[in-house]
Amino acid sequence: MAHQTVGHPEHAGERIDTAEPRPGLPDDPHAHVAAPTPSCPVEIALDVLRGRWTTLVIRELLRGERSYTQLREALPALSDKVLSDRLTHLTQAEVVARHRTPGWPPTTRYELTPRGQALGPVLQALWDWGTKAASPTPEASPHL
Repeated sequence: MAHQTVGHPEHAGERIDTAEPRPGLPDDPHAHVAAPTPSCPVEIALDVLRGRWTTLVIRELLRGERSYTQLREALPALSDKVLSDRLTHLTQAEVVARHRTPGWPPTTRYELTPRGQALGPVLQALWDWGTKAASPTPEASPHL
């Protein structure tokens, strides 16, 4: 299913061209929903990426396996509570795997699962879109 802001049912008198699919408008009958649903693939992705700092935690883990301490050092303004919350959320979403090594002191390492690695291009696409959206366009510039 497409995000509800993307897939729309046909409106009376409006012709929808189905000859060539357009980006963001998947050729899927489930893409034509009238309300958000938890099974929508875009809603699933947005749920995983929800919360401030989540994308930065994923970014750090895209660089490779990290300990909690390494993540704290890479993101010094991030509180312990929020980092713990984000790691728990990402682990429950099966985006991050948590590995605890026995011994004294025990060590815990975090790494992205294949599902988490697949978020790399998603974050890159968001970065690219944000870069373009942040750039002033001639149409958006005030006329002097």
